[in-house]
Amino acid sequence: MTDGIVNPGRDTLVGARRVVVKIGSALLTNDGRGLDDVAIGGWVDQIAELHRRGIEVVLVSSGAVAAGMVRLGWQRRPSAVHELQAAAAVGQNSLTECYEGHFARHGILTAQVLLTHDDLSNRKRYLNARSALRTLVDLRVVPVINENDTVVTDEIRFGDNDTLGALVANLLEADALVILTDQEGLFDADPRGNPGARLIQQGRADDPSLAAVAGGGGALGRGGMATKLRAAQLAARSGAVTVIASGRQPAVLARLAAGESLGTLLLPEQAPMAARKRWLAGQLQVRGTLTLDEGAVRVLRRQGSSLLPVGVRQAAGTFARGDMVLCVDEQGHRVAKGLINYGVEDARQILGKPSQRIEAILGYMESPELIHRDNLILL
Repeated sequence: MTDGIVNPGRDTLVGARRVVVKIGSALLTNDGRGLDDVAIGGWVDQIAELHRRGIEVVLVSSGAVAAGMVRLGWQRRPSAVHELQAAAAVGQNSLTECYEGHFARHGILTAQVLLTHDDLSNRKRYLNARSALRTLVDLRVVPVINENDTVVTDEIRFGDNDTLGALVANLLEADALVILTDQEGLFDADPRGNPGARLIQQGRADDPSLAAVAGGGGALGRGGMATKLRAAQLAARSGAVTVIASGRQPAVLARLAAGESLGTLLLPEQAPMAARKRWLAGQLQVRGTLTLDEGAVRVLRRQGSSLLPVGVRQAAGTFARGDMVLCVDEQGHRVAKGLINYGVEDARQILGKPSQRIEAILGYMESPELIHRDNLILL
């Protein structure tokens, strides 16, 4: 990139306000030689610079199992689940302390967050995780997320932090997922065996031809380009772009944020809001029904507003917070559907009431809206 000109297709990164950065095991452990304190300090410096510029950064970090292997003197990644759990437990402390120390140099607080894929598939835990992470980000704390390898089994065998990074991008509706690896990006052939292989600079996350050129993982990690491609496809569901780039490139995060053509950029089919609305439209199962008064129907249809409790007359069903509910008018005609912020019992207590009375009635206020406009689609 020269003269401040952003390369075509990279403008989405220039305007990104919330970014999930995933760093792989091979980078963090210098290909298995223990945690690379100097390199980790360099990535923290880069994240701190983005943080100072007002960009919200959430870090998904591999490395616990690999760091534990080094401390335990193991040369090869074990296959036994209990040994992997032990390595994760030994390595996680070192990993957390390393990040904490480097971010402290910049006066930035960090928070350790250990998740499993189950946490992001169970709706209640998903919403709790989202609330916690959003609160941390609002407090200007950098969450450092890793898979909870110490207590789970199937995630250790089949999971990977590329996928976790994509799920976190979905969870937080991030603008971009940046996957830092020991490769320059996705090539049209395996560069380890083909010196003529060319870097794919840009493509669509859902392009089926890319799967044919994605390879396997290394000795330390569980992923490879195949998992990174699948992660990009997952991130694209919420409209996030994905970049696969070398973490060893100098100032890689700042250069990506400036729009420089590093690594492989994988674009979603649709913009974030369009992708989210399409996802909402595809949710067929509803858990309950809200009956709206005439005024609420008019506001939703004409202004695209959120649904407030004051405009709702009845609530039926057995829905919980975060479930999909159907909105109908007083004649029973379908108006909209969306993800509700309150369970049925709490919702019934605040129907017809102004939002400023929610906390007095329930003793808490999750949100002033029953359904936020971003989580609602007209029918």
